[in-house]
Amino acid sequence: MPTVDKKAIVAEIKERLTASAGVIMADYRGLSVKDMQALRVNVRAADGEVKIYKNTLVELAVRELALPSMDALLSGPTAIVFLGGDPVAPAKAVMDFAKLHKQLEVKGGFIEHAVLNAENIKAIAALPPREVLVAKLLGTLQAPASRFVRVLNGPVSAFARTLQAIADQKADTAA
Repeated sequence: MPTVDKKAIVAEIKERLTASAGVIMADYRGLSVKDMQALRVNVRAADGEVKIYKNTLVELAVRELALPSMDALLSGPTAIVFLGGDPVAPAKAVMDFAKLHKQLEVKGGFIEHAVLNAENIKAIAALPPREVLVAKLLGTLQAPASRFVRVLNGPVSAFARTLQAIADQKADTAA
């Protein structure tokens, strides 16, 4: 029978899992307290949060939320990075930190009801930020409309240039 404290922790984990865009799980063995603090600061700056819970409590929360099983990712000491609205920035922060601190081993994660392995997390971290993707999408969507306007504007502007040329020619002959 779980204690009241453990029930509160499971409820907190469930709340964080439902509020976040996903999670990244990493083995933090060998990192110093100072390194963990640096990881927390980097991830917080990227709209994420690093938490450490007992694996059994996380498993309980995952089961209660009917999420896919993440038991393979929850072995050994596990730091859980809760992702904010854009999963790319925190993933990039974790992967950049892992490059500098070889002790941090990314195990995988969970984004939008899909369990991901470490390679998938690396691929997400390699994506450009959300703002860049939105700008590219808008540019792509706007390109056909602007070309269409130029095509429609072509005969009108040609007619205006012709009228201006005739007016200039008449002004030259009158002078």
